[in-house]
Amino acid sequence: MITHTSIENGLFKVETGLESLNKNIFWIDLINPTKEEIERIEEYFGVELFTSQESEEIESSSKYNETENEIGINLNFLRKENNKHINDPVSFILRKDFLITQREHEYKTFQDTYKKVKSIRPKTGIDVFLTILDTRIDFDADLIENITEQITGISRGLVKDNTIEREVLLKITTFQESTISIRENIIEKQRILSAILKSKFFPQEDYENIRVMIKDVGSLLDHTSFNFERLEFLQNTFLGLVDMEQNRIIKIFTVVTVIFMPPTLIASMYGMNFKFMPELGKTWGYPLAIGLMVLSSVLTLLFFKRKRWL
Repeated sequence: MITHTSIENGLFKVETGLESLNKNIFWIDLINPTKEEIERIEEYFGVELFTSQESEEIESSSKYNETENEIGINLNFLRKENNKHINDPVSFILRKDFLITQREHEYKTFQDTYKKVKSIRPKTGIDVFLTILDTRIDFDADLIENITEQITGISRGLVKDNTIEREVLLKITTFQESTISIRENIIEKQRILSAILKSKFFPQEDYENIRVMIKDVGSLLDHTSFNFERLEFLQNTFLGLVDMEQNRIIKIFTVVTVIFMPPTLIASMYGMNFKFMPELGKTWGYPLAIGLMVLSSVLTLLFFKRKRWL
């Protein structure tokens, strides 16, 4: 699908399809374009769009490439799927007068950007590109804040309830993976913004806004580092609780074993069937043996309590 934004005779237009292409367009947004749409855009605007393989390359030269007439950028956008955050490539081709974005999925960032574009009415693709970046950084900030709140909830549960359920560890692991993905995504933005700051492609008045975005990205990186440290602390706390519970169970079995050792010894003695054991011929022999077994257990239990081993 192709969506393009233009200004004609002072009128702001957002249209779809290939039929209404014109030279007043300053933003072309491609979502899963067909081969025909790609060829038509390349021919009409004189550009070469990224292939899927080029968009997924991890080399820095593939992430940011600047020539005299255009800048090519590949950024990963986070998308949530099955409670996990996945990085998907989004490509940008930026020229002085227009911007081409190419993606495979719908993102809230682009929906919000369309709303902002309608209100601020930018005149060039550079304005749209910086608006997308600024919107995306705000989205990342909200995402990190949401994860922080959920991490706080897990922390309170561990402290209050001493919860050691398996699901808690799975949640911590999931948040660790999400935090790593978010951190990688933000570092990538930081590199792109740093490269843009060194470029002379953008109007002079935009560089102050770019510096502000770099500072915002730096703050987000600090926040993700803090979240990761909290998750490591929670993981260690959880494992500590598991160790305490295991030690408690082992302690119980140990105490039970020791308590029953003296009675077992007495029972073994009377089970030896020696010919000369005076008690065996007496009516009080059996109650005596049982009494000795109970007494030995009680004395062992009292000894444990006195030593404060229980």
